[in-house]
Amino acid sequence: MTFKGFGADHLATEGNVILAISSWHRTRRFTNGDGDVTMNTAQRRSAVAGVLRGSGMLLLGGGLLMLRAAPAYAVVSPDLGPGVTVNGTGSASGTPDELLLSLDVDTQASSVATALNTANQDMNRVRNALHANGVAASDVQTSGLSVQADYGQQGNITGYQVTESLTAVLHNLPGAGGTITAAVNAGGNAVRIDAVSLDISDKSALLAKARANAMADAKLRASQYAAGAGRKLGPVITISEVSSNPLPIPLPGAMFNGAGARSPVPVAAGTLKVTVTVTVTYALA
Repeated sequence: MTFKGFGADHLATEGNVILAISSWHRTRRFTNGDGDVTMNTAQRRSAVAGVLRGSGMLLLGGGLLMLRAAPAYAVVSPDLGPGVTVNGTGSASGTPDELLLSLDVDTQASSVATALNTANQDMNRVRNALHANGVAASDVQTSGLSVQADYGQQGNITGYQVTESLTAVLHNLPGAGGTITAAVNAGGNAVRIDAVSLDISDKSALLAKARANAMADAKLRASQYAAGAGRKLGPVITISEVSSNPLPIPLPGAMFNGAGARSPVPVAAGTLKVTVTVTVTYALA
């Protein structure tokens, strides 16, 4: 059915959005294939509404408006047509080459000034020991400071406790055990190892390998689905990535505590795995 005589009013269709506007200010004519028919306003509205119901359009007052959402497909490419979307996972392992050290210096005294001065001196000795063992100043960072009062049973202040925290990156992994021992001995019984972990300084090569493995895995999966559907795998339409940033390998901090150690702390590098997951959409040929 086509409408005639709408003048400036129109019925326009573009993609999945249809907009029709009519002023309805006088009698109009339409043709249904059998000839022209004249209708009054109420008849025209009823006729148009019947046509629009099948299209999902909505009649609003003196005009009519329809917004119809695009139908949902599993995968649709405007240019390449339907496709298949799969996830692919790839990983690559490497040997850690650096150690991340986090330590504290704890002191207690009857006054804040005494406790803070003692903590400063202990931490300076620890820092100097790290530098003497090849740790650069740029790899050593103050990470915390805490000053707290100690209370007795009656709620009175009995003293003060100061905690200074430091983190350091040890790039010389074979010598890391000796460096830790030297730092602990320099700070004495005030030193507490908070955390020790192993990491890889540059993961770019591992990520590249993991990505290649993930894409190969995705292509294999998509090929299997395409073959099962009796189709051939076409070109890649979209790719998205979810990388898994591996956490450094933690080592028990308690094994490093205590002053007066005579031998380097043993450190085993082990391996660290990098994992990448990709979501890939392929066209189907």
